[in-house]
Amino acid sequence: MKITTLRSETTAKIYAWKEAGLTVGFVPTMGALHRGHISLIEEARKTCDIVTCSIFVNPIQFNNTSDLDTYPKTIEADIEKLENAGCDLVFIPDTEEMYPEPVTEKYDFGALENVLEGAFRPGHFNGVAVVVKRLFDIMIPDMAFFGEKDYQQLLIIKALVLHDNIPVEIVPCPIIREKDGLAMSSRNTRLSENERTVAPFIYNTLCKAAEMGKTHTIEQIVSWGEAQFNNNDNFKLEYFQIADNIELQPVVNKKKSDNARLLVAAWLGKVRLIDNVDINF
Repeated sequence: MKITTLRSETTAKIYAWKEAGLTVGFVPTMGALHRGHISLIEEARKTCDIVTCSIFVNPIQFNNTSDLDTYPKTIEADIEKLENAGCDLVFIPDTEEMYPEPVTEKYDFGALENVLEGAFRPGHFNGVAVVVKRLFDIMIPDMAFFGEKDYQQLLIIKALVLHDNIPVEIVPCPIIREKDGLAMSSRNTRLSENERTVAPFIYNTLCKAAEMGKTHTIEQIVSWGEAQFNNNDNFKLEYFQIADNIELQPVVNKKKSDNARLLVAAWLGKVRLIDNVDINF
């Protein structure tokens, strides 16, 4: 596996592969890799000749500096996992390499960026869009693989590709979960032993709420879900919402939505966790 740190070196290597007629798959990450990340590498391996990855903790998508400061970093272990998974190249730039000049790009994703994560993390999705666009320019992928755990981010990136007419296919991949249902996340490593024990409550509540889809009103499902979290002292709920699959606007009429997404964000101690599931009516 080739390890690069410079944009120019990285792009030159990928151009050489593409000129040889090879297809390039790309998995962008912020490191602290877990089984969910590796599943994206494996999915890329199935469909692309060359598999590439990036590790870069993007400072401009953090609206909470303490979250940035405490984001887990396990670079040596990450490199080993990528090599074992069959990754061909990993790009590991520093902040100056990615942002040699002040960032001036501003994106407008309309209603999609102002709800859920966008409402609680102002500026977050502009930071995501800026870094992903730069990474696409550097890595020149034919296909890019993203997990559905960050579902709103996935939709933002699809919108970015359309907005900037980027010639890359975005491939959504299923959420990978621990045996007890907890969605795999780099932030899970920051949970205390007790917090890790109670964390599956999030997924369990989502599953029970999804089962209510055909027998209860949307208002009843959301109210029930909010009550579950508000009555659990371990959690501080930010949102529990049923939204459409396109712009994540609240669904108010079951007849107008054959299927939707049920999304949640909650604090467990000092760790903010998100998750989502399909809900059918």
